[in-house]
Amino acid sequence: MALENVLSCPICGGSQFKDFLLCQDFTTSQEKFNLLSCIQCDLVITSPRPDSNSLGRYYKSDSYISHTGVKKGMLNSVYLTVREYTLQWKVRILKDFQTTGSVLDYGCGTGEFLNQMRKSGFDVTGVEPSPDARKKTELLIGKSVHEDITQIGHRKFDLITLWHVLEHVSDLQEKLLHLKSLLTDTGTIFIAVPNHQSFDAMLYKEHWAGYDVPRHLWHFSKENMKRLLSNSDLTLKEIKPMKLDSFYVSLLSENYKYKKKNSVAKAISGLANGLKSNRVAKKNMNYSSLIYIARP
Repeated sequence: MALENVLSCPICGGSQFKDFLLCQDFTTSQEKFNLLSCIQCDLVITSPRPDSNSLGRYYKSDSYISHTGVKKGMLNSVYLTVREYTLQWKVRILKDFQTTGSVLDYGCGTGEFLNQMRKSGFDVTGVEPSPDARKKTELLIGKSVHEDITQIGHRKFDLITLWHVLEHVSDLQEKLLHLKSLLTDTGTIFIAVPNHQSFDAMLYKEHWAGYDVPRHLWHFSKENMKRLLSNSDLTLKEIKPMKLDSFYVSLLSENYKYKKKNSVAKAISGLANGLKSNRVAKKNMNYSSLIYIARP
């Protein structure tokens, strides 16, 4: 495995970092990866990390549910059950901004969201680098899915979505500027990312499932996400919480932290901590995951 170091912050350009946490890859390799915090803007960075040629193997697991859709184990069953409700909720959010038109889902996984948008009358387009996930999406929506965003050309979209994808993207600024260029003049982009300043993140620390190293390259706060959007000439319109994420992430984090603990006790504790995280976030909007809604 080849490792690479991040030498400058992609948001503020800073080159000074401090140690933040040492986290384990609980999903595939069990290896440990260092997290650094940018002194200037608080962006947390996985560094050193596998280079682009090495990173792919960390996604090859049935445990990585967004790429496999495999219903294996209690937590994945919970994820898939909750996902059905969340898909409908996402469609409603998008319809508040556009009741019909075209949608690009960047990092569409196995295509369930695109399929819901298709059923709701939208013209759907997907981008997904994983060959296995791409095939599942194509079977589901009945059309080809792009491997890379450059294959789209200069087509414009009314809506662009990134559901827990931006934290996986190595070239943050370049990618956001490219996506912005694909929006219509009245288009809207929706970006959902974990929030490392949430109560559950601070509670579970290195066991917090939202860090998901080394697949998650960046770990955002509200302030540096706002700065990243501004740097990309995108105007933030609204921030929405993903309240169900705190429960799923807390359940996963309990499992990571307390391997020998009774499964029922872990479930009760995880649900209680997810609830507490949402209660705390009512005061400061630091929910476990947030959706940033922006326009050119």
